[in-house]
Parts: sequence; structure tokens; C-alpha cells
Amino acid sequence: MLAKPKVIRSIETRELDLCVDIFLRADGSYGFEQYRRDVEDRSGWFPVSHYRDQVFTTDTLALAKARSVIAWLDKKLDK
Repeated sequence: MLAKPKVIRSIETRELDLCVDIFLRADGSYGFEQYRRDVEDRSGWFPVSHYRDQVFTTDTLALAKARSVIAWLDKKLDK
């Protein structure tokens, strides 16, 4: 069984309905995924963008790619 990736940074929208996690895999590579949740639904977070299989050599590269494909993330981090 593969080890679960370790989230090293999690960035949420102001509304707390979307987030992006930057994570470190057991093999030393990095990745990211966008998640969504409905505040009134207590089921938790669900992946919505299917970026988690992309592989990056650094967390900086993973975050740069996430910013380039997830519009709200780039706007939030520019503030």
C-alpha cells in the first residue's frame, strides 16, 4: 500500500468552499489537488479537478502550476 501524501500547504477560499492542497509524496515528488465542499453538507472535501497525478520536483513548481490553472488561487495569492 502506498503511503498517503503529506499536505504541506492548504489554501482555502474566503467562503471556505474550495481549497488547494500542495502535497509531498513518499517518493519525494510533489503534487496538488483542488477540493470542494458544501458547508451545509458534513461529508467533507471532494477532489474536483483531478490534478493529483501530475508530478513536480519541487513544491514551488507544483504551486506555480496550480496558480496557472486555478483562477481563484492566483487571485487569492496576489492579495
